[in-house]
Amino acid sequence: MVDAVYLTKSRYAAGLQCLRRLWLDAHQPMDRASPELGSAEDIGFEIGRMAHLLFQGGILVDEKPHAAAVARTSALMADRSVPAIFEAAFEHSGVRIRVDVLERQSRGYWGIREVKSSGAVEDHHYDDVAVQVHVLRNLGVRLSSVEILHVNTKYKRAQKGIVWPKFFQRVEVKANLVDHLDRVEARLKRQRSCLRYTAAPEIEPGAHCHTPYSCAYWENCTALKPTDWVFYMPNFGAGRRAELKAIGIESISAIPDDFPLSPRQKFIRNATRNGKPFVASELPELLDGFGPPAFYLDFEAFAPAVPIYPRTRPYQAIPFQWSLHRVNSDWTSEHQEFLADASSDPRRPFAEALISSLKSAKWPIIVYSGYEMTRLKELAAAFPDLAKPIDRIVRQLSDLLPVVRRGVYHPAFEFSSSIKSAAPALCSDVTYDDLDQIADGGAASTAFWLMATGRSDANTSANLRRALLAYCRRDTWAMVRLHQALKQLAATAN
Repeated sequence: MVDAVYLTKSRYAAGLQCLRRLWLDAHQPMDRASPELGSAEDIGFEIGRMAHLLFQGGILVDEKPHAAAVARTSALMADRSVPAIFEAAFEHSGVRIRVDVLERQSRGYWGIREVKSSGAVEDHHYDDVAVQVHVLRNLGVRLSSVEILHVNTKYKRAQKGIVWPKFFQRVEVKANLVDHLDRVEARLKRQRSCLRYTAAPEIEPGAHCHTPYSCAYWENCTALKPTDWVFYMPNFGAGRRAELKAIGIESISAIPDDFPLSPRQKFIRNATRNGKPFVASELPELLDGFGPPAFYLDFEAFAPAVPIYPRTRPYQAIPFQWSLHRVNSDWTSEHQEFLADASSDPRRPFAEALISSLKSAKWPIIVYSGYEMTRLKELAAAFPDLAKPIDRIVRQLSDLLPVVRRGVYHPAFEFSSSIKSAAPALCSDVTYDDLDQIADGGAASTAFWLMATGRSDANTSANLRRALLAYCRRDTWAMVRLHQALKQLAATAN
């Protein structure tokens, strides 16, 4: 255990989020495989590597033992021909850090360049930088500037490729670090003390477990919580949970009848307590105007950090697929679908195909959330000549999600109103369990990114396309079945 008692930049950040997470990271770390292609961690590494292109002649410190990396860094700092050092390694008083980029400045000064894959400087970034400044200052390294390099979300990819100096936004933050630096020593003292504990500190899990990053130990820390833990109650803040905990209540089903709850929270509490579905008396009214006959529409999009197509921005949502079920008044249906070629910008073909399929549509177009409306408005802005027919589609959209949230709750929803919770709970024939390759929007986005960036071969791409079509079709079919179930429940509503 003694060998684990040291701090790093990542451990310091973990400790600021939760001391229990810090202790577990040091003493009982989870096995971490290499990040999957297209994952947020993988994208972060890629952007870090791309930032190196801004510092021509820089040298990477790739030694793995920290002591060897420190020695290599020292040698490179002494060599005045080296303009920048990537992953520069330092250690002071048991704190080990790696500086993303250490840039040589004039008269023996240096600049820290912390690279972030986010689209803006966020408050916790200052803490990441402050601990590095603390270590370097204590080692006598003179710093003239401290920058955070983040993705410039206003940048548009040029026809010939990425212009990296424009892709990154360089923000000088040295003046913003005063308060953060003042707190570093006290925080380090508290964290060193934590690392010497013989067991992980007991800390109540809560919203902090997901801010600023989701903690990998969530299941570990919540293993003993009830399945209807009050944390899962929608729109239920930490203060309300603390009030209940103070009187010994952690289960939603045990919330007293006189405890203040919103109407939705009350029917969730009651359904959880008695195991019976809740159906609002106004459900028939809520379903007015939804048909059938109706169309059921679902989009898939991806938002690459590094833009792939000309005139697109980092993290811009690029819709690439839609599924459309056309359902008649007797519930008979037809299906249409579109999946773009990943080799070129899919937006215009996506929009044109959808307009063609809905050109004579006069029925409601049912969606689940405001996602499709947002994407359609973006498409209308990007292609003014298509704005009129796109606007007509927008005006016909009817969102089924608010109906579910206000009108029904089933214990099998497990405190979520998503289509993947609601449809299987109310329709025994709807499942996503058989979709072993792509079963959620995140996997769909990654799949298209793999094809668009050439990271999948022809055979893999063909399999991914089949999986994408099956998944998107399942979502619109789930909407059809959910709507049917809601109509049946409405017929029994008092």
